[in-house]
Amino acid sequence: MPSPTHGLFRPKGDHSEHKVSFSELFFDLVFVYAITQSAHLLITHFTPYGVYQGLLVVLAVWWVWVFTTWVTNWLDPETVAVRLMLFVLMLLGMGLSIAIPDAFGKHGLLFALCYVAMQIGRTVFICLCSRQHRPELHRGFIRMTIWFAVSGVLWITGALQEGTTRTVLWSLALLIEYTSASLSFAVPGLGRSDTKEWDISGPHMAERCGLLLIIALGESLLVTGNTFSGAHWDLATFTAFISAFVATVAMWWIYFSLSAEKASEVIASSDNRGHLARVVYTYVHLLLIIAIVLVAVADEFVLAHPLGHTGIGTMVAMIGGTALYLIANILFKRLVFNSHPLSHYIGLALLTILCVAASHVPPVAVAVATTLILVLVAIQETVVVMRKNSH
Repeated sequence: MPSPTHGLFRPKGDHSEHKVSFSELFFDLVFVYAITQSAHLLITHFTPYGVYQGLLVVLAVWWVWVFTTWVTNWLDPETVAVRLMLFVLMLLGMGLSIAIPDAFGKHGLLFALCYVAMQIGRTVFICLCSRQHRPELHRGFIRMTIWFAVSGVLWITGALQEGTTRTVLWSLALLIEYTSASLSFAVPGLGRSDTKEWDISGPHMAERCGLLLIIALGESLLVTGNTFSGAHWDLATFTAFISAFVATVAMWWIYFSLSAEKASEVIASSDNRGHLARVVYTYVHLLLIIAIVLVAVADEFVLAHPLGHTGIGTMVAMIGGTALYLIANILFKRLVFNSHPLSHYIGLALLTILCVAASHVPPVAVAVATTLILVLVAIQETVVVMRKNSH
């Protein structure tokens, strides 16, 4: 039971401060479904306008997940009240995920209502929890509630519209929410949040974001396996399947094997953990998620049509998604370690060269070439890290 000194907040100074609870992992399962639904939305609507709408959905899914992660970084999921709050969010998250395939059609209102209820409901909950025990956080979450209320009007209004109007209003809603975070939720007359007051657990935040990346990579493997099982098995599809699997492993290696654990240690020792965590885990990790989803979409395209002409959609998803993944890792390592991984820049240069040749070779060849580039980056970076550790 929580002591009177910290209420529903994580107790400081013991192992539970950094622990990722089973209820948090259970909560994440809903987002396996949400990410899968987002990928399928992109697969079925991979036009410039469709990709834009799909990315809006991914931005919304990420935003509701990462804000919940911030909240459970402070609140203790082992307490009954916080655990029940997560379960309510899970139910709303299921409604959100179910609505994704037709979010810009007949299920727009379901998507918007679930999203707004999750964002405002969770924020009001921590407002009430922090009023007595963490007044500095209480003030910050009051400001946050105001911002979510403003964007919520646009979400609901957009859901009641159709076509381009809905897309525009939802774009404005997300712009307001993402901008508000970068402005530290400044509200006229109420000031703004001070990131130095965000006494977060770096290891907890790093592990939570790492686990979601594993979920996204796992979703990529699910798309690959499901598509391959229903395809005609020949040399081309088998090669595409192996290439997709190896690429996923290489993406895991580039992030987890070389930097994820050390990053949590750096953030834990930072003088301004809140600011660093906001930039690295709220924004940069969003780029990683988008990249993984795009590569999963590309794997679907290649497995469905491994031979013939490589279309622009496959090139954008495969090469663009891989390039975005490397760029996000560069930003991650630059911000956390103040390093410039040469291997990642080499990978980007090779991907640029591949863009020129991609339209002249079949999709499976583009997939194999992209996978080899990722493997090369992983190997080169591993060698560099091993040399540094040996010295």
